[in-house]
Formats: sequence, structure tokens, C-alpha cells
Amino acid sequence: MVSENLINDVFHYVEVNGGLGRGCSTGVDGLFAFGNTAKTEFSGAIYDPIMCLVLQGAKEANVGGRVLRYGAGDTLIVSHAVPLESAVIQATPEQPYVALVLRLDLALARSLYDEIDGIGETESDTYALNVAASDAALSDAVARLFRMSQDPTEARALAPLVLKEIHFRLLRAQHGGMLRQLLRHDSPANRISKSIAIIRMNFRNTLSVAQLATESGMSLSAFHEHFKSVTATTPLQYQKELRLLEAQRLLLSGNATVASAAFDVGYESPTQFSREFSRKFGLSPNDQKSTGVLFSG
Repeated sequence: MVSENLINDVFHYVEVNGGLGRGCSTGVDGLFAFGNTAKTEFSGAIYDPIMCLVLQGAKEANVGGRVLRYGAGDTLIVSHAVPLESAVIQATPEQPYVALVLRLDLALARSLYDEIDGIGETESDTYALNVAASDAALSDAVARLFRMSQDPTEARALAPLVLKEIHFRLLRAQHGGMLRQLLRHDSPANRISKSIAIIRMNFRNTLSVAQLATESGMSLSAFHEHFKSVTATTPLQYQKELRLLEAQRLLLSGNATVASAAFDVGYESPTQFSREFSRKFGLSPNDQKSTGVLFSG
């Protein structure tokens, strides 16, 4: 059961800091507060490794055709950077969507890995995104972290201890299996994470999947299998998602033409770019630029 006081305090923090509909940072590095007073359209984004604790309302994420719904008291764990579409599906002015999101510190998690043992993996642990109801201890730790984020002295002295506790509890969580796999040095999950980092750094360039497979120490077929298992997409589709999301950002900034956005993200043909952009976002690049509205459907 989520505390009403915590819900009210987080929402008030978001409201007074101008974060409604987009979120805002807190006094603890990597901790963000979110609040929405209405449902939202589905929009595309790359989710970095995070934990999201929903305090009120509900959200839905679609990754590679797999739909995840998480509501009050649920925790979403994202172990790898993945492209997805998400929307707030339950929120009203009287009962807004409220959530706390923590960017995961994988180095901190690795320092705790040797303390985690005796936890078996399940079929769901093959996915980079997993949802389950939070246990009381994890919810309490996240609540304490938010409370101390309001006091710079407490945050400086105590936040490192609570962050360590939260990562420990996430590693032990029922749905923390992929996070545990990621931390094993030679696991497929760890190798795919490194390949994802390479693609993100070089998404504008021609992608050699065979080279990625070789660098990961896998056969081409095994690499494809593990990459799709983790990200719910293929390496080439992952690259395309990165290109289109970056192109959308450029168009929304108002500083790029359709052609310059296409070339900037690596397309050689503006026509192909426009076709793929329209297919993903449901409107043409020109319409996206003129409306200035973030939309993905």
C-alpha cells in the first residue's frame, strides 16, 4: 500500500518545480519525480537502465509487441537501454499519475553482486523490462530516498547508503533476474549490453551485424537470438529506432529541415527517411515539424 502522504508530497514537488507532464530532477542525482493529471498519447523513447516505482495511476509500455502495464505499488526494472513506446493510461486531476524513477548505477550493482546468491532465474528473466509488485522494503527505501532528497545535508550524508540498499533489493527482487544476468561478466546479457552501447555511439553509420557478433564472441545466429531476446527487436531495427527518435528530436527543435534531419541521423535518401518516419510516428516529417507536437502511435 502506497502512502497517501508520499503521493501528495511527490506530486506537490513536481507541481511546484514545473515538472507536470515531463518530470523533474530531485536533490539526489539520478532520482526523478513524475506527475501527470491526464492520460497521454503513446510516445517513443529509449529507456536507459532505470527503476520506476508507480505511486498512483498507471502506465503502459510496448516493446517489440510485448505490452507491460504497471500501476500503483508496481516497480518496473529496465536492465538494458531499449527503444519502446509508452503512455500514461490512468490519470485524472483528482488522482494524477505519480511516480519516482531512479537511474540505475550498474557499477554499484556490480559491487553488490557477490552478496546475491541462491536466486533462480525464470523465463521472464530473458527480457530487459520486467514488472512486479514492489515489496514493502523496496518501496520504503525509495520513499526514504525521496524524503532525504529534500534536505541537502541528509542527501549528501545518507543517500549513498540508501542507493546501495535499493540496488541490493532490486538485485534480489523477483523480477530482477535480467539485472542479475547483466552483471555476470561473460553472460549473453552482458555482451548484448556492450553491443547496444556500440550501436548507440555509432547509430549514424552503416551497421555490420556480423562484426558486432564477432566482437561479442557469438555466432551470428546466437547474437541475433540473444539480441532479440533482450531488446525484443533486431540490431538493424534497434539502429533504425535510434535514428528516427533522434530525427524527431531534431525536427521538434525547429533547427532542422526534413532533409538535414535525414542526413544527420544517417539516411542517404530523404524519401526513405520520410516513409519510415511516417510509418513509425503516424505523421510525415513535415507535419511533425509544423505541429511541434511529440507523438508516436
